[in-house]
Amino acid sequence: MRIPILYSLSYPERLPNPLPKLNLLEVASLTFEKPKYDVFPCLSLALEAGKTGGTAPAVLNAANEIAVNAFLNKKIKYMDIPKIVEAALNAHPTIHNPSLEQILEADSWARKEAEKAVAQSR
Repeated sequence: MRIPILYSLSYPERLPNPLPKLNLLEVASLTFEKPKYDVFPCLSLALEAGKTGGTAPAVLNAANEIAVNAFLNKKIKYMDIPKIVEAALNAHPTIHNPSLEQILEADSWARKEAEKAVAQSR
């Protein structure tokens, strides 16, 4: 985390990075496990949005940002996050090969939908 913090503190410039480069051969060990989709339901939503393409990833991201913010502000429960994201994805008619304007419109639409869902969750 030191490098991302350094970048954020010096943005948009870059300060010299005194940290050693990561050498994966020197890392003691790396372990990988199968994703636990039941524990992390937003992971499967993200994978599906990626496969769908078009405006779906923008909708997922926008709804997720609103839902996470609502959770952090104690407006919804943690497990409401995937419900809100999934509802936005299901309600959105995906546009394939969208223009930038259509992506921005999908983002705005998803944020409004997620805000409505947050309000209904109270």
